[in-house]
Amino acid sequence: MKIILLKDIPKVGKKYDIKNVADGYALNLLIPRGLAHIATPQTEKNIEAMKSKDLVESKVQGELLLKSLDTIKTLVLNIKEKANEKGHLFAGVTKEKLVEEIIKSARLNIDPESIKLGKPIKEVGEYKIAVEVLGKKAEFTVIVEADK
Repeated sequence: MKIILLKDIPKVGKKYDIKNVADGYALNLLIPRGLAHIATPQTEKNIEAMKSKDLVESKVQGELLLKSLDTIKTLVLNIKEKANEKGHLFAGVTKEKLVEEIIKSARLNIDPESIKLGKPIKEVGEYKIAVEVLGKKAEFTVIVEADK
């Protein structure tokens, strides 16, 4: 079945790609969860407009974020997570968690993909996290503490 992906799906494709997948996979998983649409000639035409709209939006959001890089440089996030006696966290601090905390403390809307975090933070401590937007970089500090 020919489908249009509405989100990035690992091992299938990126957002707005047109792919052929098994009928059962499309009908039972992708379409009911809102991850894909059936590709018709009309929807294929609409995809180009959606792609260009997303490109413009991401560029505008990136420019706004560039203006707030100075704010990001001075940002210090304190995150409390449950940890064992040795300081290992039960649940890692992910990009999404960092974005939530940035929105709460600095009221900045950052795309999780612009945060350069190789793997989730799994230990208590202080970390410098890089943010890259349109080729410009800034770092902010994250202090992870054990929550008793």
